[in-house]
Amino acid sequence: MPRDLFIYNTLTREKEKFQPLIPDHVGLYVCGPTVYGDPHLGHARPGVVYDVFVRLLRNIGYKVRYVRNITDVGHLENDSDAGEDKIAKKARLEELEPMEVVQYYTIRYHRAMAALNTLPPSIEPRASGHITEQIAMIQQILDAGMAYEINGSVYFDVEKYNHLHHYGILSRRILEDLQANTRTLDGQDDKRSPFDFALWKKASPEHIMHWPSPWSEGFPGWHLECSVMSSKYLGQVFDIHGGGMDLLFPHHECELAQNTVTRGENSVRYWMHNNLITINGQKMGKSLGNFITLEALFEGTHTLLSQPFNPMTIRFFILQAHYRGPLDFSNDALLAAEKGLQRLLRGRNVIKKLVTSEKESPSAFVQETREKIYAALCDDLNTPVALAALFDLVTWIHTTADNKKPVSKEDVKGIEEIYDQLVNDVLGLREEKDEDRLPLVGGLIDMILEFRKQARNQKNWEESDRIRDRLSGLGVQIKDTKDGTDWEI
Repeated sequence: MPRDLFIYNTLTREKEKFQPLIPDHVGLYVCGPTVYGDPHLGHARPGVVYDVFVRLLRNIGYKVRYVRNITDVGHLENDSDAGEDKIAKKARLEELEPMEVVQYYTIRYHRAMAALNTLPPSIEPRASGHITEQIAMIQQILDAGMAYEINGSVYFDVEKYNHLHHYGILSRRILEDLQANTRTLDGQDDKRSPFDFALWKKASPEHIMHWPSPWSEGFPGWHLECSVMSSKYLGQVFDIHGGGMDLLFPHHECELAQNTVTRGENSVRYWMHNNLITINGQKMGKSLGNFITLEALFEGTHTLLSQPFNPMTIRFFILQAHYRGPLDFSNDALLAAEKGLQRLLRGRNVIKKLVTSEKESPSAFVQETREKIYAALCDDLNTPVALAALFDLVTWIHTTADNKKPVSKEDVKGIEEIYDQLVNDVLGLREEKDEDRLPLVGGLIDMILEFRKQARNQKNWEESDRIRDRLSGLGVQIKDTKDGTDWEI
């Protein structure tokens, strides 16, 4: 039987005990990227958050079907119903076929997610592969009287829907208040209301991506794809829908309205939303010059960065904040995350220095730490509290090793299991790629320290200090003890 799990449900604004539709099985749908540009820091947070969530679900006993879509059609500029398709625009500017753009950036997205050690989803459908199903759902909504066709385009009738249901229930908006503060937008004269959203758009002559339909040669609206693909792969009712807070309105609100018309009011049982990443207190944006791609982070090429940062540092940085809380990026924050990650991961190496004794009974601290980590993760994925418990464990390991206090073999085994099952498997934190060369680097450092030892034996303190300072300048910290010299990168 899986452990009890509590999730904050955006729809109810309450933390609820998770009860899946089918015992021991979870259906999870997460909105994936629109693939028209390089993956950036904003993609990293949902990628890591829902990866840890899936890992946790599987670890505590659930079978998970994780669906994450790829948007490759219908997402217009400024998330509106007017303007050019983002992918088609990129294709036009670069003189490529739209699906060339899609393929190129999908591959780059997958590479970035793999570098961050995120597991691939169970299913990763594309919007362009489900045009037939989207046309069928539009017809359902028309038949229900909740949409209208005009000049070859089909729009969802938000005001009519709002008479029977609450449009805005997910994002806590009131339609009447929105209408009072909204002006009619140019280019949307076909709509009966500025809040009506496109289910199908008639393609203009210059529009590259279009398909035949009963209404026109055109393309589906952006909000439709998730309703279609979630129902196809997870059923008419499924457990959890995740995504970024920026999708709450209008994307998820519109999706919920479509679901309600075609599948009933409770088609999604739990809505999860991760918060966004800001940079030095400002929202990320290309116009502000603070838009950072993951490639720039990994290579250290952005002006805000003092050095390259390993993907594991980015992952650790993201996990330091609760997924629903704010997360402000800065170079200093990444430097601190890098240091913290190194301390956490190198704590495992110190386990080898623990002195074991058959006479010692297992420590309650190790088991209590394990339960604290699970309790935190099962309490709405509280990764900061879980990491705090892990750092308490690292301190305990160092103190016990330094004092040569005997511990039981069960304690050593328990600590190793915490690293294997929780640090590596659930949090997805592993030795950084630079550390793959640790046997070579370690051998060289040990050889240099042999020269330093000779200098100390000869009381050549000047040479000893010179070697120590040179290593320190390269990021190798030296610690002299009565039993010898320890080092740490």
